[in-house]
Amino acid sequence: MNVFRHGLLLALTSTLLAPAAFAQKREASGLYAQFCASCHGAKLQGGTSPSMLDDVWRYGGDDATLTRIIREGTAEAGMPAFGGAFSDAEIRALVVFIREQRIDYQRSRTSVAQPSSDAVIKSEQHTFTLETVADGLREPWSLAWLPDGRMLITEKPGTLRIVENGKLLSAPVAGTPEVNSGGQGGLLEVATHPDYAKNGWIYLAFSHPAKNAQGENVSMTKLVRGKIRDGAWTDEEAIWTAPLETYRRAGGVHYGCRIAFDGKGYLYFSHGERGTQEHAQDIKRPNGKIHRIHDDGRIPADNPFVNEPGAIGSIWTFGNRNPQGLDFDPRTGVLWETEHGPRGGDELNIVSKGLNYGWPVITYGMNYNGTPITGETARAGMEQPVIHWTPSIAVCGIDFYEGGAFPKWTGNLFVTALAQQELRRVVIENNQVTHQEVMLKDIARLRDVASGPDGLLYVVMNGPDRIVRLVPVK
Repeated sequence: MNVFRHGLLLALTSTLLAPAAFAQKREASGLYAQFCASCHGAKLQGGTSPSMLDDVWRYGGDDATLTRIIREGTAEAGMPAFGGAFSDAEIRALVVFIREQRIDYQRSRTSVAQPSSDAVIKSEQHTFTLETVADGLREPWSLAWLPDGRMLITEKPGTLRIVENGKLLSAPVAGTPEVNSGGQGGLLEVATHPDYAKNGWIYLAFSHPAKNAQGENVSMTKLVRGKIRDGAWTDEEAIWTAPLETYRRAGGVHYGCRIAFDGKGYLYFSHGERGTQEHAQDIKRPNGKIHRIHDDGRIPADNPFVNEPGAIGSIWTFGNRNPQGLDFDPRTGVLWETEHGPRGGDELNIVSKGLNYGWPVITYGMNYNGTPITGETARAGMEQPVIHWTPSIAVCGIDFYEGGAFPKWTGNLFVTALAQQELRRVVIENNQVTHQEVMLKDIARLRDVASGPDGLLYVVMNGPDRIVRLVPVK
């Protein structure tokens, strides 16, 4: 490494490019190209300094060590300290950038199952094939089952479809709610009441279009329940609606929404922060939260902020960015959640009453354009994820497998990913992740996963738009 050159750069950046002047403005790949590539290579492949693409680390390759070395340098290796040139947030963005480049390199050298519908796939514990259940769909988002075996599928543009006797009915359910399908909005989650056989309730979550007091078009996530009779949506009841003054106009992003029942009469649902990140920390606003209500929409008296003046009484947790996975571990009763980070920092969390999950004060990610958000990944009073995926996999729907067709998977958490087009099997013991396996890769954007009443595992795919199931091969 050319220590003299780096010393000059350090002196220049300390005086001319002080962190205070450039904090949260400089993009990570540009910083790397300007200050790091001459020694470590334009693609991290190494030069006068070793490669950062392999797993050989002289001082350790964890995030904390990388952060310390960038900030403080290592005199014996000729690496200068950049703490005077880079802000803490910029250093964090550089760490995310290094992680991204390493993962991209590793993925280019790894073969993962990219099966056709008739391929036999051998995973670590079971062998299976993929079987198409329904195609010809338009951006399917979630699925649920009725006791008679019919499958319900939401399509993002606003339709509810039924698969009956193995065939997708040509006509959607009539009379479902109007939705705002722009951006990430649309008809999102469908869920059936745990006692559906007795009460017939079906729950829908969607982006609700409205007009605010100024006459502007606004929208927010809304929950309703209703019934299906003769192919039509009937008996609709509003279960949860945000106060109109909290509806958002800017950006059709981050609506959430997943639903989970605890079997005790409570319904939990997730709500994204709608692209206004600071709202996630404000308990007077509903976005960026996990909510808890009675299954008929009443607010439980023991919710954590129900007696706080001005607070949204349904809030169960806050500081959540865009949670799109929510499920109870049937073995323990613990509620788990996945949420999209920005560029990096996708999270797997345990959801617990009244806790703050940190967004946007702490995050393991950076902005999509490569500029930093914050240098903080931890702060007192804010929860750490059980794990985070950095780089992002665009984590989405989740489900604990409860079927009998794949006995070695029982109790494992299955996780879908959009950007990385993955289905992951996550092994959890004592509320800690002990193992992950990538089951499928690069066959579609995977939106949701669910255990079916037949004991098989079903996956919702976008691009191509279809529902498939994993069928065991003996």
